[in-house]
Amino acid sequence: MSAFEFIPSLLSGLGVTLALTFGGAAVAATLAWIAGLARMSHQGLVRVLAGIYIETFRGTSALVQLYWFFYALPLLGINLSAMVAGILVLGLNIGAYGAEVVRGAVLSVDKGQYEAATALNMSAMQRLWIVIVPQALIRMLPPAGNLLIELLKSTALVSLITLSDLTFRGMLLRSETLRTVEVFGLLLIIYFVVAQALVCGLRALEQRLAKAWHLENIA
Repeated sequence: MSAFEFIPSLLSGLGVTLALTFGGAAVAATLAWIAGLARMSHQGLVRVLAGIYIETFRGTSALVQLYWFFYALPLLGINLSAMVAGILVLGLNIGAYGAEVVRGAVLSVDKGQYEAATALNMSAMQRLWIVIVPQALIRMLPPAGNLLIELLKSTALVSLITLSDLTFRGMLLRSETLRTVEVFGLLLIIYFVVAQALVCGLRALEQRLAKAWHLENIA
């Protein structure tokens, strides 16, 4: 049996991997913006709550978080499907790292931009969303791309909570055929191809945003 004949079986788990990647990315992006901006709030309680979330999910193992959400929460009366638990944990975990990316990108915008927006009598919200966020967004895309790749690789953990993702299909195929080298070799190639596609997409978005920002400033 040729190793290439394993590909359809492996790709049957790719849909679950992509669903976890994009679902987790949506949760992570939302939490990163909320926690990142909350970390810079003038209200102490908001800053503390954001800090607790960030340090908790950065400082504990993603695998343990996954087990906690899937196996421990049902004992407290909260039942989550494996897919929901996977997306939530991946989103919470990567979102904690993303919050620091958002905070760093916003703080890196030149203070003169704040002062100019204030001189134009813009409100705090207008300064943030019209002046600061567009500039910060371009700066945060490269590190956000790294986090997206980390998220993709972390999806392999969900094979431990019964989800039939790419890694789960590979483990199953290996146990059935004992063709370890071929199966794991194909897994490496598939993950690499998906990661490169994500990187190319983010680079295209980064170039598009940079060009739009440049043209806007010229106008």
